[in-house]
Amino acid sequence: MAITDWPADERPREKLLSKGVDALSDAELLAIFLRTGIAGKSAVDLARELLKRCGSLSALCAASERVVCDLPGMGQAKYAQLQSVMEIAKRALKEKLSTGNALNSPSAVRDYLRMKLQLLPHEVFVVLFLDAQNRVIGSEELFRGTLTQTSVYPREVVKRVLHHNAGAVIFAHNHPSGVAEPSHADETLTQALKQALALVDVRVLDHFIVAGSGVLSFAERGLL
Repeated sequence: MAITDWPADERPREKLLSKGVDALSDAELLAIFLRTGIAGKSAVDLARELLKRCGSLSALCAASERVVCDLPGMGQAKYAQLQSVMEIAKRALKEKLSTGNALNSPSAVRDYLRMKLQLLPHEVFVVLFLDAQNRVIGSEELFRGTLTQTSVYPREVVKRVLHHNAGAVIFAHNHPSGVAEPSHADETLTQALKQALALVDVRVLDHFIVAGSGVLSFAERGLL
């Protein structure tokens, strides 16, 4: 049965408009993005199949162009649209952080970092640079690979902080293993960076570990 034959309050688009976006399932949200199904399948049926093949909505969003283009009902145009939607969301969150105090928007910081890091297959170390009012003025991926005190160089971090004329920073890195717990190396590295930045009067506000959908805060754990 085509979606247009469904009761009005069960159609994804109408349901969103009447009940709000939170009322929709992942498949219903994806169906709105797809707009149409394929022969023998409605957009919702197709969305369910795509989610089953990929394992999750986040995995679909992070899939490569080749993987997406091989999926039924997708292709390069849909891949481009999907990447555009993801980038719009990231930029909107980053814009929110650049216009307000990051300490007053902890959920926005977490959401931005989760979107940026959660599905990467390798470890990366990211720095958010903040001004004196704790507004984000820039972000950079500074290191990639296995992160230890010997592979993340404090002098390079200090150099980039001075380049941005930042008054504070937030560190973040991901654990592709999916385990958000900080290692001893993570804690040692954080303290080394904090000490190096204290010499140039720059505050370390937090260090986040992103693992899958989980985000751990060093500040909340009392590790700073």
